[in-house]
Parts: sequence; structure tokens; C-alpha cells
Amino acid sequence: MIKLYDGGVYLVHGTEIVPEKEIAKVKQLTGKDVSKEDAKKGTIAYSILKNHNTSGSMDNLKIKFDSMASHDITYVGIIQTAKASGMDHFPLPYVLTNCHNSLCAVGGTINEDDHVFGLSAAKKYGGIFVPPHVAVIHQYMREKMAGCGNMIIGSDSHTRYGALGTMAVGEGGGELVKQLLEDTYDIAYPGVVGVYLTGKPNPAVGPHDIAIAIVGAVFKNGYVKNKVMEFVGPGIASMSTDYRNSVDVMTTETTCLSSVWRTDEDTKAYLTQHGRGDAYKELNPAYVAYYDGFIYIDLSTIKPMIAMPMHPSNAFTIDELNANLEDILHETEEAINKRMSNKDLKYTLTDKIKDGKLIVQQGVIAGCSGGNYSNVMAAAHILKQGSSNSHDFSLDVYPSSQPVYLDLVRNGTVSTLLEAGAIFKTAFCGPCFGAGDTPANNAFSIRHTTRNFPNREGSKPGKGQFASVALMDARSIAVTAINGGVLTSSEGYMDDYVEKPYEYDDKPYATLVYQGFKQGEDEDSLVYGPNIKDWPDMEPLADSVLLKVCSKIMDPVTTTDELIPSGETSSYRSNPLGLAEFTLSRRDPEYVGRAKDVNKVEQARLAGECPAGVDPELKAVFEALNKQFDGVSMKEVEIGSMIYCVKPGDGSAREQAASCQRVLGGLANICQEYATKRYRSNVINWGMLPFQMEGEPDFEIGDYIYVPNVKKALDGDMKDIKAYVVTKGMKELSLYIAPMTDDEKKIVKAGSLINYNRSR
Repeated sequence: MIKLYDGGVYLVHGTEIVPEKEIAKVKQLTGKDVSKEDAKKGTIAYSILKNHNTSGSMDNLKIKFDSMASHDITYVGIIQTAKASGMDHFPLPYVLTNCHNSLCAVGGTINEDDHVFGLSAAKKYGGIFVPPHVAVIHQYMREKMAGCGNMIIGSDSHTRYGALGTMAVGEGGGELVKQLLEDTYDIAYPGVVGVYLTGKPNPAVGPHDIAIAIVGAVFKNGYVKNKVMEFVGPGIASMSTDYRNSVDVMTTETTCLSSVWRTDEDTKAYLTQHGRGDAYKELNPAYVAYYDGFIYIDLSTIKPMIAMPMHPSNAFTIDELNANLEDILHETEEAINKRMSNKDLKYTLTDKIKDGKLIVQQGVIAGCSGGNYSNVMAAAHILKQGSSNSHDFSLDVYPSSQPVYLDLVRNGTVSTLLEAGAIFKTAFCGPCFGAGDTPANNAFSIRHTTRNFPNREGSKPGKGQFASVALMDARSIAVTAINGGVLTSSEGYMDDYVEKPYEYDDKPYATLVYQGFKQGEDEDSLVYGPNIKDWPDMEPLADSVLLKVCSKIMDPVTTTDELIPSGETSSYRSNPLGLAEFTLSRRDPEYVGRAKDVNKVEQARLAGECPAGVDPELKAVFEALNKQFDGVSMKEVEIGSMIYCVKPGDGSAREQAASCQRVLGGLANICQEYATKRYRSNVINWGMLPFQMEGEPDFEIGDYIYVPNVKKALDGDMKDIKAYVVTKGMKELSLYIAPMTDDEKKIVKAGSLINYNRSR
């Protein structure tokens, strides 16, 4: 059972749940009056945020983090940006992992050039460098960096270490650059939602089952959006810390800001085992704590789950799916085909029903959610009961780190997996974002990984190839494997299971990881490969702007993967202009050409040429503008591209989702709502206007939108910014911008975070 409370809740003594409207009961329990404001200070999150806040005000936070992390499709751009902004050393521990672009055969030597750059940066600026195949980013941070009461920021959306008492935040590269420049992470104090766990998971239920159930309950209604999820309650003690880690990492899929869990002796044992017992301290809410929302979960009621394509929130129990196969598969097909950019391509799921059962082609257990020790051990226990002996079904297993790998070898688990027909690989995030294990056309894959967004498994519908992924726990994936690919719940297969204790050995890290914090050598040089390029120049914002609509996407949600594809684009992540060629390629393939045409107009204007000479439409546009407004000059109005999405930015923290638009001449996004705080921050840090609007957009691709006095609007309350759809007979449009910090306004006016930092 998962229950969402309507309104705020007081938690008394960690066990008594009192809805806000029953405040009198709090006095009965405590013997005194309790104010909401005081009780808000009783959360674990409040104390951690207070200890990291430098603003002097808990209403508007300025956070400095304890450490940071990036991987090899984000750290090059971050370091390049920080270097251009004046950075000369890493002022806090900065971990550079190599778990995304690990397969250097993809794109020739380009990926390995990024790794060489990363090591040279660690040596020059004083960083920590984790070579390819050694650990996925989040497992390394759990094992070596997270600690109770700490805060960590990472340039990956799944930066979550709450089960270790660390509040971690996944953000775009711009926010990490600010930390490297010894600036702060500026946010209003977030809401805190309590997640009360009681009961104990059934033996067949794994962490992904719990996570999928939570995401299914809270994603679509936005219950925890941009808030902190604080896990409390006696049910926490029923799970090992390794198990908790796999639940916690999936909180990203709820669109929450961060997460934190109460800690206990098992947390202490985990940290002590990894040689960091001094990183432990007990974290609990105060005797009375107030939460802005509250989720009650009886763990004993959770059943093996599946998240159907194309989102982790499309949650069903496996029993429910199997009982309603035709209906659920047909509904999923319809939803997939509705948002397919290639309308000639039709994807089918119902054709995978054989004799009333769903036949699956591929299983993968990998990454920061699936590759944990406890998940691989549970899968191996099941595989001892049979084997993956169907030639039509494959099973790949990736451990989360070399220390995990080492113990799985020593205790015989790898032998078990290989004997059962699984393919055992190395620590790699590829199956999660489309750079490994791409299924065959029209195949259906089940994965214990973090995401199942459209095309995230690597298929290319624009080229006539499409597959899809459902998320499941490692336990049910293993059962499906021994049943020849027939999708099957793990119930009944784990009743006698006792996990063999994990024995951590630090030797792989001691041997392979470069530990350079505070040991930077100024005279060392960065090593550049031919594909590592500097950011192009970006111009400051003009007083007024003319936006050309270059894409209009009416899907309920547009993911960052659709804004800039993952997978095959990874080799270009260090080349801003090269990567930009892929912008919206899976969703609106004509966008790049349209944006480039608009940018040609702007470049002509900057060169002192007449923009109408490049785009003859502009003559009529400016004639119309001058009938309405006096003195609107082509020489003074900045011209750029714009995209409209209903709700953009769900998913990855990758700043390239915004920077690619910007380097093509993008000036703004317009939407009804930003799916995540991190995507909106990326838009701002890349100097684009984060517009929003109410209602349906009354403009189409190719229309021009004029926004006069936009810099002046940024200095106002931004609640009603007048704009005009010029090609609609001067139709007025009301835009607004949600609150921004003073620095964010300066960044947009400067044209980018790089420009802003240079000006300082």
C-alpha cells in the first residue's frame, strides 16, 4: 500500500503520523504547543541544508557542496567552461569517472581522447580520476565519497546518495562550474516530503520493485517535484544499505530535487566496511518534524513490478500485466506510436504474446541501480535453479564497480552466472543510455537500469529501427531468463535465499584511481584530442528580441533524450558544434536546419548586413512591427531560434540539452511547465530566456514572436511579459518567467554563464 497524504504532516517521535489538520494531537503527544515553523526545522534535510548554506537566510539558500562528480560525457565541457571562466584549481574534491564513454571503439579514438584529457585535468587542477571500467559514477561516490550529513553535486541526474545520509543533487554542468569558481548553488528553500516506510519486503521483492511503485505513485501528479524526499520509519531497518542504495537512486525519476534517509547501524557498517567509519553519524528527524507532504508505504504489500515503455512511472505489478496482456500492450503500443517522429514506422508489442504469455528478447542487469552486489547475488541465486537457455533471449550482467566484481569472482558468483548462460561484463553505464546492448529492431528488453525513455536503449526510429525497454528488478529478470524469455514474476523463487556477506577489497581503487586532490601541478598541460573544442562565442542579450519558432512539440512531456539524444552522440560531447547537429534529431529532424537558417540571419545582422537580405520574410515582419511600435530597427533587435514544448526536460541533467540549442543560435524556450529544475537551470546558464505561458500556443513553426524590452522585463516581476506573434496579424501573447535569482538574470543578460564569469 502506498498512501499520499493531502497536505502537511507532523511526525512525532519518528513513529506517530499526525496530519496538519489534527494539530491538537501533536500537543497531546508532546505536552506543549508546537509551531509549524519550528517543526520544519526538525527534518534531517533542514539540518543538512543549514550546515551547507552560506546566505544567512534559510529562505534563499546559497549552498557550497562537500564534493562533486562528473563522468566522461560531461566533465570535458565543465572543465572547459570553468577554465574559460578563470578557474586555476579544483577547490573541492572533484571525481572524474569514465563510465559512459567507456567503449572507445564507438567513435574511434575520440572517447579515449576525452579520458586522456580528464586525467590531464586531474593532474593539473588536483582531481580524482577513475579510469574506464573501474566503477560507475554513483557506485564510486557511494563507496569512497558519500557520508552522513554531507552534500554532493554531480553532473548526472542520478546523483543520489541519500541512503548514506548524503543529500546529493544532479545538475547541469553550469552548476558544477559555479562550485569550481567557489560560487554557490542558489535555490529557494525546498519543500520536504516524508517517505514513511513500514513492514518488510517479501523475499521476491527487490529494490527496483519498490522504486517503480514509488515512481508510479508520485511522478504524474508532481507530488514531490523539486522537493526533498526524506525516508523515515521502521521499515528502513528491514533493508540492507546496498538494497537501500538501489531504491534511492531511482528517486530521480520522481523529479524530486534530492533525497535523504535516516541512518542506522547498517549504514555505519557499510561505511566502516569501505574504510570510512568516521563518515558515519546517526541522522534522525527531531522529536517533532513537519513535512510538506507525506508518503506512507507498507513494504510488505509491494509486489514484483514492471515499468512499461516509455517511462519509469508506467508502473504495473507483473501479475497485473500478465492478467491483462492484450489491453496493456495495446495501450502501450498506441502511446509509443503516437509520439513516433517517423510516422511510417509502427512498433508492435502484442505480436510478442505467444500462447497467452509475453515473450521477451533481452534482459540486462546493470549500472548504479542494477549492478549492486545484492542485486547480482539475488539474480545468481535464481539462475542456479535453471539456465538462460533460449537462443532467442540474452542476459547481460554488469557489476557496478571493480571491488564488487572482485568479490563476485572470489565467491563463485561469476561462475554461476556464466554457467547459467549470462554474459558477465564490466562496470559501464551504456545499457542505461543507449551505448551498449541496443536490442534488435522490434525487440523488447527488460532491464534493471534507471530509465526506459524513448530510444534510450539506442534504437533510431528516423532510420527505421525501433525497440523498447521495460524496467524490472534483477530478480524477475533472472526468473524470466530461466523461463526462456517468458516474462515471469520472481515470486516463489527467493523464499529460501540468504545473501552471502559482501567482502569489500579496496585494492582495485588503490591500484587504478588517481588521487590528486590538493596536488595540482600548474605547469602541467591539458591534453587535447582533435575532437575537443572550445565553446563558440555567444552574444549578450539585446534589449528586444525576435524569436522564430523552430520546433513545436505537443507531447505531454519532452525528455532531455529527445532534446539531445544519448547513446550514439556520446562521442561528440566534447565538440559543441558537432554535437549540436543531433539536436532534436529523434523528435524533430528538421529542427537543426531551421535553427541554422535563423542563425545565418543573426550573423548577418551582427556583421552589419541587412537581415532581410538573408530572410526576405523579415521585411514584412518589421513593417508590421513598425505599424505597432515606433522605431523598431533590424539593426538593434536580436534574432534567434526558439522551441516550444509543453513540459520539457524530464530526465538527464545533461546541459547539452540546452547548450546545443544555444550554439545553434537559440534564444529562448517557451513551455507551460519545466519538467525539472535542472533543465530550467541549464536553459538559464546557457543564456536563454526560460519563458512560460498559460494555455495552448497560438503559433506554429515558422512564426515570429517579438518580445520588446525583454531586458527591462527581467528587472521587473516577470509575471506578465508582453510578446507578439507577428505572423498572426500582431496577436498579443502573454509570457512569464518564474522567479530567478539576481545572478541568473545577469547570466541571461550576459548571454551565457561563460560570458557572465568573464565579465567578473
